[in-house]
Amino acid sequence: MGYSFEIITGPMSCGKTEELLRRIKRCIIAQKKVKVISPEIDTRSKGDYIESRNGLWLDAINVKNARDILSHISSDDEIVAIDEIQFFDMEIVSVVRKLIEHGKRVIASGLDLDFKGEPFGAMPELLCLADKVDKLTAVCMKCGSDHATRTQRLINGFPADKSSPLIMIGGDETYEARCLKCYELPDKLAENKKKSFRLLNFTK
Repeated sequence: MGYSFEIITGPMSCGKTEELLRRIKRCIIAQKKVKVISPEIDTRSKGDYIESRNGLWLDAINVKNARDILSHISSDDEIVAIDEIQFFDMEIVSVVRKLIEHGKRVIASGLDLDFKGEPFGAMPELLCLADKVDKLTAVCMKCGSDHATRTQRLINGFPADKSSPLIMIGGDETYEARCLKCYELPDKLAENKKKSFRLLNFTK
């Protein structure tokens, strides 16, 4: 018997969706019935499908929240593939559990860390629940290292501040992969506090 729940994770541009599509297509070749799910919030694809950066794509059902996934799964579905799973609400954990309990094989892809380098949404629980985890790395877009594990958010070409909204949908112009050495996270609020503190000390 194969894995019941597997996750493909890593930073932006590491090939998560490409690998998800590869596994789905193998299932289709094996004549398994597959249902592909994508969060409605991910608007990068202009239609009901998931798409990798190298142009591969596959029809998908866009859903608004985790619980909606269950309404689209039928008894004869054997495999449920979920792209960008980090965007779903915390109920995604119980939804995945329920799918597994009903004998479905779940294959998911998603970011493990947000742009601040912190665990993304329900990913910690999902990674613990998975019985197979593949953590991919990307090429650092600043130094060329093959070990990029962070997702760098850019605003007008510069690293986004720590206070930037958690979710901001975007492509290569908004995000790039970086290694830990090249990753940057400015904190203007903390910096302003330090400046104010130094100024107060100086005036005394």
